[in-house]
Amino acid sequence: MATLLPNQSIKCTTTPASRVCSTGASAAYSGTFELAQKFQTSPDSWVLRFNLPDGRKHLGNDPMLPTCISVRYNGTSEKGEEKVLKKSYSPISHPSVDGFFDLLVKGYEIRPGGGVGTFLNSLNVGQKIVAGLKAERIMHGSTVVSRRWKRIGLVAGGTGVAPLIQIIRICLENPTDQTRIQLLSINRREEDILMKTELDRLASDHPDRFSVTYSLTSETRPGGFEWETGRGTVEMVRRNLPPPAGGDGSTMIFVCGMDGFVATWGGPVGRAPPKADGTKGPKIQGPLEGLLKEAGFDESEVFKY
Repeated sequence: MATLLPNQSIKCTTTPASRVCSTGASAAYSGTFELAQKFQTSPDSWVLRFNLPDGRKHLGNDPMLPTCISVRYNGTSEKGEEKVLKKSYSPISHPSVDGFFDLLVKGYEIRPGGGVGTFLNSLNVGQKIVAGLKAERIMHGSTVVSRRWKRIGLVAGGTGVAPLIQIIRICLENPTDQTRIQLLSINRREEDILMKTELDRLASDHPDRFSVTYSLTSETRPGGFEWETGRGTVEMVRRNLPPPAGGDGSTMIFVCGMDGFVATWGGPVGRAPPKADGTKGPKIQGPLEGLLKEAGFDESEVFKY
């Protein structure tokens, strides 16, 4: 497997934040971004590096906060009518890198109402995309992740690992942050594991602060501390994630993946009513359910990404 496109290390500081559950937004940016490099990281996934336009140093407005973009693609609706489709992607690069950002993109078969990932992966170096920077994500009352909790657990289903990699980078590359992070990455087969080489490198570079465990749902591997089997159980939670802390603010579990995956682990995510312009309403966390509730976590200790 190819290694990750090079990143830059940083020195930075942040301050703790409150933990009230909410979703919201701040000022955003939109424009065109040119593909600079690409390499294949799994049978159907690529890492794509896009240059920022002249005059913009960082993708986001704050180089210590997670970022997310909405890519626009001229496709068709589910009824087959021409429509501008939008799909959100969280970069896997640290928000502080200068002049570029990296996306991890899985390509799916083009179908009515879809195909953005396949479109991106088919781009040639030098071609451009149109995308907008999405609002900063408010997680239980704050956009801050670094130095906010003592322990972070991350549960990723397939491509759901992408936003979580950015969280890992933000915490690990801050020299004043001592957060301990445990990642559980769940995939069908070993060849489907995305960014394994980079995740293993981060675990090797930060053995006291970051660990990763992989679980396969369609094949088994010889037993060992870094391999599990299955989509998830309460026992798997207890072996591979920080324990519940009674909602004292010291622990946070992030879950990211397809809707069904998130529902299994933390309960379904809802949506507010559509906006006045017809676009989807913001996501609503909804009550904590699923494996994490069964394992004893408080609703304030889980965020469905």
